[in-house]
Formats: sequence, structure tokens, C-alpha cells
Amino acid sequence: MPLLEVKNLRTWFPVRTGLFRRHTDDIRAVDDVSFTVEEGTTVGLVGESGSGKSTIGKTLLKLAAATSGEVFFGGRDVLPLSESEFRPLRREMQMIFQDPFSSLNPRHSILQIVGEALEIHFPQMKAAERRERVAQLLGQVGLKPEMMSRYPHEFSGGQRQRIGIARALAVKPRFIVCDEPVSALDVSVQAQIVNLLQDLQAELGLTYLFIAHDLAVVEHISDHVLVMYRGKIVESAPAEAIYENPQHEYTRKLLAAVPAFG
Repeated sequence: MPLLEVKNLRTWFPVRTGLFRRHTDDIRAVDDVSFTVEEGTTVGLVGESGSGKSTIGKTLLKLAAATSGEVFFGGRDVLPLSESEFRPLRREMQMIFQDPFSSLNPRHSILQIVGEALEIHFPQMKAAERRERVAQLLGQVGLKPEMMSRYPHEFSGGQRQRIGIARALAVKPRFIVCDEPVSALDVSVQAQIVNLLQDLQAELGLTYLFIAHDLAVVEHISDHVLVMYRGKIVESAPAEAIYENPQHEYTRKLLAAVPAFG
């Protein structure tokens, strides 16, 4: 059984017009999408801006409401669950956000940011234990434990993304949605973050859905690649097959935009 199985997922957003805000149309951000993610693997989800790929990630974690379909995590359909029923699963399903600055509260120290999930999910944990766990997490992502007293503005973009990764790891998840985690970073830093994610996967047995608009970014980290266009998956294949023999015209256009392939 795959860790994650998505069946016929739709996430539509209503368009309302006129004085009475009548429902006149829908933006079909995700339109009849199906795929699976095996435990311990990385599935790359690639498409241009507006293709619906980030909406998929948010829908899987119930940060956006699905219109229809099924999402099985560990064999359990999560979409019908209430927030209270889904809360225990939030420990197992986490997200790393695109912008490493706006996703961190500027008024909170790194100890507060990374430790917040521990307070929510492990209320019995004492302050000293929480501090020790945050120190361990910072070391795990390549930062010094003494940095926990600092604030987000004191860090570079790459360091802030490492903090975001530490926050996602805090509750020991099995599955992480990486929502364009390197697109806001300098090219020189992107490889460092991708390598860190690979190392953490090998160490902790993590499963990733890695979302990106650039096929070059997912080339080395993905076992399987999904190509998304206008809300639909137009190609799905092992990573090597996507790069060596792309079948869909849109996939070929994405590859042509990458200097190494164009």
C-alpha cells in the first residue's frame, strides 16, 4: 500500500459576479488528479505558475478545501475528517513553504517558531525538553543550537529555509510537502537545500512531494515525476524516463527551458 494515494481529486474555486455575487463559473485549479507516493520516496510535481501544483499540496494537508475526490494517507481517507479528527495526522503530514521569510513570524524567536508545534502536539513536554529538542533540530539542519535565541531577520534566505525545515521536522512527520522550497533562494544555495533534504530523507526515512516549476531542480531528488498543466497531470513517469524520453509536448517545452536540456 502506498503511503499516499490521491484519487480523482478536484479543487475548484467559485467565481462570483454581479451585485448578488452569484456563482457564475469555477477556477479549476486541480481537476481530476490521481497519483500515488510510495513510502520513503520523492515524487516531483512540476508545472508553471498557475498550473495548480501548490493547490494540490495545500489540499492534501487540508489547508485548501477539496471539491471532490479522495486522499488516502496510510490507507485512511483524510478529506472527510473534521479538524479535530485530522489533528493527530498533522503530526505525520507537514509542509515546507516557498518563501522562507514570510512563513516565519518576525516577532518570534527561532526557539518559539520551531518549538510551537511541540507545544501544540506535545503539551506534556517541559520547557527544558522543548529547548533541547529545538537545539537538536537546528543541528540536524546545519545550524548552531545557540542561534535559537535570534529572530528571522538575522538570517540569510538559505538559513531561514533551514529553520523552516527544522520546524517541519519538529513533530517527526512521515510525509512532507515541499512547496517550491528553493525557488526563492539563490542558485548557489538551492543545491545545498536540496542536498540537505536528501540527507534527511536517508536519515529519517521521510517521504516527499517536491513541488517545483523547474524540471532541473527536481532532476536529482525525485524518484518519480508528475508534470502538471492547467490543473491536470499530463505526464507521469519515473524520473529517468521523463528526462530521457518525454512524451508530452508540454514536458518537452519545460525541458527546453532548462539550459542543460534545451
